[in-house]
Amino acid sequence: MDLILLYLLAVPLIGALLGAFLPARVAGRGWGVMVSLATTLVAIMAALQFNWGSGVQQFTFAGPRLALPQYSFELTFKLGVDSISMLMVLLTVLVHPIAMVASMESVSFRAREHYVWMNLLLAGTIGVFVARDLLLFYAFFEFTLVPVFFLLGIWGGPERRTAAAKQFIYTFSGSVFMLTAMIYLGYRAGTFDMEQVISFAQHQMSPDERLWVFIGLLCGLGVKTPLWPLHTWLPLAHTEAPSGGQVDLASLVLKLGAYGLLTIAIPIGLVDVYGSLFYREQALVVLGVLCVVGIIYCALVAWAQQDAKKLVAYSSVSHLGFCVLGMLALNDIGLQGSVLYMIVHGINSGAMFLIIGMIYSRYRTRDITELGGLGKVMPRLSFFLVLFVMASVGLPLTSGFVAEFLTILGAFTSTELPHAKVFGIVSAVGIVLGAVYLLKLTAALLYGPLKFPQISDQSEPQHADRTPPRAHGDLSGREVFVLTPLAILTIALGVYPTPLLNTIAAPLRAMRQPVAETADVRTTKPEARSEPEISRVDFFDPAGVSSTGRAR
Repeated sequence: MDLILLYLLAVPLIGALLGAFLPARVAGRGWGVMVSLATTLVAIMAALQFNWGSGVQQFTFAGPRLALPQYSFELTFKLGVDSISMLMVLLTVLVHPIAMVASMESVSFRAREHYVWMNLLLAGTIGVFVARDLLLFYAFFEFTLVPVFFLLGIWGGPERRTAAAKQFIYTFSGSVFMLTAMIYLGYRAGTFDMEQVISFAQHQMSPDERLWVFIGLLCGLGVKTPLWPLHTWLPLAHTEAPSGGQVDLASLVLKLGAYGLLTIAIPIGLVDVYGSLFYREQALVVLGVLCVVGIIYCALVAWAQQDAKKLVAYSSVSHLGFCVLGMLALNDIGLQGSVLYMIVHGINSGAMFLIIGMIYSRYRTRDITELGGLGKVMPRLSFFLVLFVMASVGLPLTSGFVAEFLTILGAFTSTELPHAKVFGIVSAVGIVLGAVYLLKLTAALLYGPLKFPQISDQSEPQHADRTPPRAHGDLSGREVFVLTPLAILTIALGVYPTPLLNTIAAPLRAMRQPVAETADVRTTKPEARSEPEISRVDFFDPAGVSSTGRAR
């Protein structure tokens, strides 16, 4: 089991490379799906051996170290998972095969190449969640840009090239600042090991240094999350993406930024050890305002949309504002809600885009004013659409309710976030607006007189999806099979989320406490800090931690 994470990376990577060189008749749709399912099997084996009650890193694999004495730091190929990253891996290997199966009917040309890029995206996404070295994290983080670029640019809609270029330029530009911050961290600490770098930043770096590093990390991770106003690349990318790539983009790629914020940026930039972070309250207020503005603004923009894909895309940005707001609460409730929101959003947004894609494959339109009364002829689709809309709205007994309730309650009761009650109350308005635009979508598509545009096989020659329109009718058995696992998880996490919340409690509690100072990092204290030393707490020492997570 020490090599299980290496296998988890190797299976999709080697499978994708083999698929690129095997004959097209061998390495087509079946090969791509088989590689994806094999990766899922390896992840399930890891999950069965994982100790979910522990809050420490497991399955740690440390490859050879590359020491660079002339630059005073070293690089290590280091992997490991805790319960949070393990859950992110399981979300990835659940959603990705569904996206692969969904692509089987929507991709009719260059299919082998499409599945190669999809599995390379799978390898890069898993790599981000299991990397325990900053530069390795960055390498996988940036690697995911390449598959997304080609999936958008080749198999996307009429504006696919613009969407691909905009997505690449936005995310790569932000990542340049993140790379600069990471290199500075590694140079100062003498290592890129995540735990040691975070410990060094908390104990050895001056507040000014931590502020600039935090800003650099936010530039890269905030674009990928996406945090308002860095979100403007996302609606076009969602609108033009092919069905399978769109599911991966909404459910998995956006989680990379949120995961990086939670595990790297917040411990480095916002966890206070000596009470010397002069910018901490101001940073929390600024980020809280960005989250709340993103929630309200994107909800209003979604309300005004007639394109169903754009509506769901802006809804996605609005909902991710709740996720980041839960992180900023820096309490158990908010952080647990934030992690749960990542999982819930991955399930719900992926399902919503799948359903819109299924409608589009039949009627070749996403304009909700051109459709109506589909509930009369598509009862199966109506059932799944109403279920996932209710989950996105936050109906009790669905997963969306638990995630939204915890993040808003965490923000409202936070003792760390200034003006916490104001943020909690204003963000709750986003739930009301979410209900308005999502119920508007449901009513427009399912109710009223039956109407749909008359189409032909040549109705949209500019679209990369060159498959002919499907015959009008309800969901096929394959489409029902694709949506059923997501529906089951939506209900299960809404009815009984306790086991999942318990598994992430320990690593989240450790994350918002100062990391124990290690002897491996440099010990030169910054001259800017003149505060007296106080006793620090180790991981998981409840006696030494107050209710706010600060050392007593």
